[in-house]
Amino acid sequence: MTTPQDATAPGTTAPTGEVVAVPAAGGDKTPCCFVVDEDSSIRHFISLIMQGAGIDSEEFAEGDSLRAAIGRRKADIIFINVPLDISDAVESVRALGRANFAGAVQLMSGRGTAVIENVKTSGGSPRLRMLNPLKKPFECATIQKIVQELGLGMPAPVAARILLDDALAGNWVEFWYQPRIDLKRRWLIGIESFARARHPQHGVILPNAFMPGARDSSILALAERAALDAVRMSAVLGKLGVKVRVSVNMPLEILAQLPLEELLAGRHPDPAAWPGLTVDLKEKSVLRDVPGAAALAKTCEAFNVRLAIDGCGHGFNVLARAESLPFFELKIDPSIVRDCASDGDKRAICKNVIELAHQNGAMAAGVGFEKASEVATLVGLRCDFGQGYLLGQPMPEVRLTSLLRQRAAERRNAPAPLVQPAALTA
Repeated sequence: MTTPQDATAPGTTAPTGEVVAVPAAGGDKTPCCFVVDEDSSIRHFISLIMQGAGIDSEEFAEGDSLRAAIGRRKADIIFINVPLDISDAVESVRALGRANFAGAVQLMSGRGTAVIENVKTSGGSPRLRMLNPLKKPFECATIQKIVQELGLGMPAPVAARILLDDALAGNWVEFWYQPRIDLKRRWLIGIESFARARHPQHGVILPNAFMPGARDSSILALAERAALDAVRMSAVLGKLGVKVRVSVNMPLEILAQLPLEELLAGRHPDPAAWPGLTVDLKEKSVLRDVPGAAALAKTCEAFNVRLAIDGCGHGFNVLARAESLPFFELKIDPSIVRDCASDGDKRAICKNVIELAHQNGAMAAGVGFEKASEVATLVGLRCDFGQGYLLGQPMPEVRLTSLLRQRAAERRNAPAPLVQPAALTA
């Protein structure tokens, strides 16, 4: 995935909406990254990757602001863009040398490595830790590799195996949230909830370590917790002025047993005012009983719970023949989204799923975005929503709420536009 080069060109920037350039929670111990680039889309792009890895990020449009911040806060890595006029970048590198900066310095440029070498020669200090030059455009994986090599960010979940029963009994279960983005408007339209277990000895553990072999009764208990947490999280977001749907995942047979209406009664405002809950059902389970899933979808609509089909694309022919698909969303499987920009067969499947969704009054969503080219391809196919590591990783509640607060503060402090938006469309 390449970095966006033109913040105004449709489909070329990572659509970030509400989830860009914000600090993570975690206090003084949280790693910090500074990004200096006159191109806001590049700054946001790097910041989003950092935020997803649990790293605070501060953005600067020019070197003066960076140099003023050097003494204010300790950064672990600083990304500095090197434009054609290298003087500002040179002065920033010199300032870091004078300050005995102990972190890593990552110079980047779209002008070629020779320009970067000039900066290192003119302003570099032997004491600075200068990383290998970064040539634009670069991939998301490149930034992630830098984070890993420097040992920054949240530690990888451990590979310990535990029982879901133990996680529930020990109250180790918590939920992390991944931003969901409106690909056209480039703003937050929802979050998806993912279960984690925080083991007292092993730390954070992913579902593949506690879900295999779980009993149906335990999965039902987890589904109930997920639904109640989603309602609670809606209230948390509402207090921040963010009214979006929360999505949870569960098997169709578990949803059929879950007394959702009873669980939700009295726990949220009037359904018309509540943003609502979305329940993702795996395509495979829906294919086993399309009429039953459709009937359940209609029943759930009455209390503002909408059903989505997750992992779409593999069973397209069966869904296409269904008499009715009263679902809120069709979510394209990550294995199909991956490389859809260069793989004609995958692109065709994406197109079919998107068209099928729209024909049935549903929204279409791409899942698992890792490359900007994938986003651009699905935007071109009129896909509505998107999520994936490119747009934001699953994160604990404290990080998500910190992100949203900071973004709201940035909007409040932004200067009024010289021309009001309405005038631009008149």
